Amino acid sequence: MNRYPRWIYVTIAVALALGLLYTLPNFFGEAPAVQVSTARTTLKIDSTVLGRVEDALKKAGIQPTGVFLDINSVKVRFADTDTQLKAKDVINQALNPDPQDPSYTVALNLLSNSPAWLAAIPIIPARPMYLGLDLRGGVHFLLQVDMRAALSKQLDSYVGDIRSQLRDKNVRHAGIARESNGIAIQFRDSETRDRARTLVAEQFPDLQLADAGADSELRLIASIRPEAQKRIQETALKQNIQTLHNRINELGVAEPVIQQQGLDRVVVELPGVQDTAKAKEILGRTATLEVRLVDEDAMRSNSTINVDVFPERRRDGSVSNVPTRKQVLLTGDRFTGAGATFDQHQQPAVSINLDAAGGRVMLGVTRENLGHLMAIILFERGKGEAISVAKIQGEFSNRFQITGLFTPEETNTLALLIRAGSLAAPMEIIEERTVGPSLGAENIKKGFDSTIYGFAALSLFIIAYYAVFGVFSALALCSNLLLLVALLSMLQATLTLPGIAAIALTLGMAIDANVLINERVREELRGGATPQAAIHAGYERAFGTILDSNVTTLIAGLSLLIFGSGPVRGFAVVHCLGILTSIFSSVVVSRSMVNLTYGSRRRLERVPIGNTSWK
Repeated sequence: MNRYPRWIYVTIAVALALGLLYTLPNFFGEAPAVQVSTARTTLKIDSTVLGRVEDALKKAGIQPTGVFLDINSVKVRFADTDTQLKAKDVINQALNPDPQDPSYTVALNLLSNSPAWLAAIPIIPARPMYLGLDLRGGVHFLLQVDMRAALSKQLDSYVGDIRSQLRDKNVRHAGIARESNGIAIQFRDSETRDRARTLVAEQFPDLQLADAGADSELRLIASIRPEAQKRIQETALKQNIQTLHNRINELGVAEPVIQQQGLDRVVVELPGVQDTAKAKEILGRTATLEVRLVDEDAMRSNSTINVDVFPERRRDGSVSNVPTRKQVLLTGDRFTGAGATFDQHQQPAVSINLDAAGGRVMLGVTRENLGHLMAIILFERGKGEAISVAKIQGEFSNRFQITGLFTPEETNTLALLIRAGSLAAPMEIIEERTVGPSLGAENIKKGFDSTIYGFAALSLFIIAYYAVFGVFSALALCSNLLLLVALLSMLQATLTLPGIAAIALTLGMAIDANVLINERVREELRGGATPQAAIHAGYERAFGTILDSNVTTLIAGLSLLIFGSGPVRGFAVVHCLGILTSIFSSVVVSRSMVNLTYGSRRRLERVPIGNTSWK
């Protein structure tokens, strides 16, 4: 009646062992570290950079406690902050001989102190859970997006598009000029004005046209419709958030928070970042793309007269100069997408999408320049670099491929460079807060102290009230806490102060389930059931009530997870996981202990569940 099959005990043992293994990394704390990432999008982090960092530290007599190479950065761990600060200066001087034009970003950070063998576990490495800004320390920024600049940029784009359309349809005008809130188009006769009105209305549905004042018969004013303005602003905000994500990857921040606040603001929280100045520099960095034709005559003659010369990094690491014409054919705002793909010969290629206006420009350029070279130039910090130089092999418009002697890794890199682009609208930091590591450590201590004291108080109460069955409940509560922390670590979730509050709430809910079970067992004993039958009925009949209450609570938690953000979402993640672990520990784990203790007894005379032993 009260016996589990062996496989259930094995499952519980494996679950608790894994729980202990994946909880372990959280006890080792964090160590000061220096992180090296690329300051230029065209560079990459590899073993060569790792070797340069190790050589620089060795020459300076600095001994790190660990050096790690990952996809985006080199991370070096140290024993104390004094060594960390000294190492940062040494590495920065070695990698960036020209401080005015740095090639690599060298920033202060924090790394886990857990042993390497835990992170080397296959499939799911054992790593500590991430800590939020309030627990780990770091920086908080509130950025204001200049929506007027986004609309102004769109109007500037429309000026060129309207001029191009009128020229293609042979509609003559007397001038197109940007005004404060629109575009003024001047005409010499009313017939031409009417033709232009029809053409602009068909080709640019987001623009509304109006006659201008006293000379309305000769002048049209084009402005962006209100619904289109709203769409442009929303798109600009989303693009800025995506660009910020790409840039923050350089800092290697674990679980950064980048989210919209209101209609025109973005909140950025970077846990663990100690170098505020470096974070501000990366967030405010500008980058853009330009498409130009290569001046092949200048390339053959090595001339630099009337051309712009940009460096191009080749696969072997060498750098060559690419002379381009001064005329800019397209800019980064015309690119709508880029991705790694394969051409018709199954060779690696990069697929590029342009908007409609960019497609029209590209069609004209490729038609007139078949067989010639075209370059894509990436500008960062005012300096340009050729990221792609390819021959025009046919006419194309808004969709085309860049092919060449690429590897799949190179096509992914090139697609990333093209997508990086610039901010859709300027942003300004209007609020800045720094949470120091000492304050974060104090928050951790207070949060975990409150959880531990609450856990101890619950355990003492349940043991005093239910005797031996209270001990089983307290041990089940321990397993619940162990499994919850292990799940958070395995999922690499971010723990915040609200998350610690959710852990405390989970413990209270878990003990509530054991109270239901114990009271049900006592009720069965009062009704005259035998001890074995009372234990069996107590667990079986209480399970339905426990399941119902936890499912309804889980629904509320999922609602918070789906619709909440920031601290609310952090609370909801821990809350939902805690419900799942509490059902398992309160029912399965506690009953396994009861079964092991009493299930093998053929005649059970007494059940110690309360102030007296029930017969």
